[in-house]
Amino acid sequence: MTKPRPPRSGLVQLPICKYLHIGKTTTSLQKVKSVIKLQDPSAEDLISIGRVDFTNRILDGEYPRLIDEWQLMPKIWDAVRVRVDDQSKNGMYILTGSAVPPKNEMRHSGAGRISRLTMYPMSLFESKESSGAISLSALFENAHLQQVEDSPLTVEEIAFVLCRGGWPASIGKSEQTALLMGQEYITALAESDLSKVTDSQKAPQRVLSLLASYARNISTMVENKTIIQDVQQSGISFTESTYHEYTNALRRLFVIEDIPAWSPAIRSKTTIRLKPKREFIDPSLAVASLALNPNMLLDDLRYMGFLFETLCLRDLRVYSQHLGGHLSHYHDRYGLSCDCVLHLRDGRYALIEFKLEGNLVDEGAAHLLRLRDLLAEHDLRLPSFLMVMTAGKFAYQRDDGVLVVPVATLAP
Repeated sequence: MTKPRPPRSGLVQLPICKYLHIGKTTTSLQKVKSVIKLQDPSAEDLISIGRVDFTNRILDGEYPRLIDEWQLMPKIWDAVRVRVDDQSKNGMYILTGSAVPPKNEMRHSGAGRISRLTMYPMSLFESKESSGAISLSALFENAHLQQVEDSPLTVEEIAFVLCRGGWPASIGKSEQTALLMGQEYITALAESDLSKVTDSQKAPQRVLSLLASYARNISTMVENKTIIQDVQQSGISFTESTYHEYTNALRRLFVIEDIPAWSPAIRSKTTIRLKPKREFIDPSLAVASLALNPNMLLDDLRYMGFLFETLCLRDLRVYSQHLGGHLSHYHDRYGLSCDCVLHLRDGRYALIEFKLEGNLVDEGAAHLLRLRDLLAEHDLRLPSFLMVMTAGKFAYQRDDGVLVVPVATLAP
């Protein structure tokens, strides 16, 4: 897994997806000297007592102390903050959680005291399926490929990776077992998880229909009303307020994470499309929502291309996290688009297109070059590099300077 950044204060919060085991607890246990797991049935009495006496029963222990699934008792947040203030020590607690509790259950934002780290599913480099020959960090320092690099994954193998996902427990398992894990998670999400995080009963069929519609529209800028109508067409009552309630819960559970639009100062707001792109945190969740398998993806390369984009976005999030990376996309009314703008904390950025099929590389490179030229016309800071990420066999640099990089050659 990606190594966590050291805490900037007395508390680190690690939010995480729960049932597919991204590795929050396992990672944290390598850094702590004591632990309490609030999801353990034996901790129910402690939770009850803790409402009266946090200090003696929940917080006491050798530091660093792990409080696992802290969102089951949201008042812990403020109690830990007070303890950190009183003792003025760094790295006292690690709080891990499967969901974000409502803001009204916490009095303090944690600003200045809490360092947050979101752990994503494993990248191809972490699952040892990427050669790691090309460092994303190094490209920002020197955007040149000195030699052609080979990708270890075929398109058929990438189809399986899309269906399996980056869940540690699924790595190395048989195809049947790996694919079953995603389906079981979607079922658990619909039957109980969404209800738990919202404190109100959610109809499982509504959840499943919403997830299926999100999956059908993955990596697109489809409007809310389109998804609502799509759900309604299955004979399910689904209003706009219901849509927002359900999607907010899915974000709090780290199931979906849309990509916002980038709006550089080159065209008016009415020209640039500002709608986000719909994305799951991992492509396997879309696959499970539609009950697909690798062969079905290979029979529909167009849809597989949308899932491939989700895979690339997932890995870019992981590889750029230590650089303060965040992602956006660009699209305007004139048809000029860029699948991904990777921004770093220091202001540098890269323009990236995702093309599953090699015959589309020229198209992707043309989009990138046009956008770079437009930025140059307006005297704006230019990207550190232009890159087309592919499922192809070779990584190389084109004569026009655009990098062509298979996703299975990248590393942090």
